[in-house]
Amino acid sequence: MSEHVVRAIRRFLAFWYDFVVGDDWRVAAGVVAALATTAALVRAGVDAWWLVPAAVLVSLAAALRRASRAAASRSPGRAD
Repeated sequence: MSEHVVRAIRRFLAFWYDFVVGDDWRVAAGVVAALATTAALVRAGVDAWWLVPAAVLVSLAAALRRASRAAASRSPGRAD
């Protein structure tokens, strides 16, 4: 493979990693876990359409909480 092709593949994979994972790998892992669990439950005959939206909401709330705590700890004039 030429160096140009290798660089193009690296840029392509880096884009998809940044697009899927973004700022918080835990949210991406939670969504993947929710999709896998939903697939397993559906194969077992359970109506599990609700699991992914619920997991996304929980993951988002946890990410926002982590971000707000991190921002608050960096704030110099914080009043508790």
